[in-house]
Amino acid sequence: MKKRILIAEDEPIIRLDLKVMLWNHGYEVVGEAGDGDRAIELAYKLKPDLVLMDIDMPKLNGLKASEVIGRQLDIPVLLITAYSQKQFVEKSKQDNVMGYLVKPVSEVSLISAVIIALQQAEKTQKLKLTLQLTQEQIQKRKMIERAKGQLDGK
Repeated sequence: MKKRILIAEDEPIIRLDLKVMLWNHGYEVVGEAGDGDRAIELAYKLKPDLVLMDIDMPKLNGLKASEVIGRQLDIPVLLITAYSQKQFVEKSKQDNVMGYLVKPVSEVSLISAVIIALQQAEKTQKLKLTLQLTQEQIQKRKMIERAKGQLDGK
């Protein structure tokens, strides 16, 4: 099954380049956004497997949009930006950010980063599921122990 990717980039020519590179490697580009607000809207609507997000965009910047997408939708994000300064890298340390690419992005670096981002996101999802199941088992065990305690007390 093809992995579904949303591209959020305000420069149409860069968006097209990214789209072609992804298509060449079998990924499905399900949507394109030119600003952070539209990226969030499309993420809600399309539920992609990954969002490629430029940091410097109009309306809502990519860091803020990534934060909303991560918090509300738990969709992984791969940041793409012209900024390599330390403050931008530091601000991009969010749970759902799986990588950071500096423009210009080559096809080799993009595809490598996408593969790793998707793999890390899958591992993260499995860990979250395992944690949730473990917490449910602990709650069930507590209920059983309380019930045993009540029966022993009678």
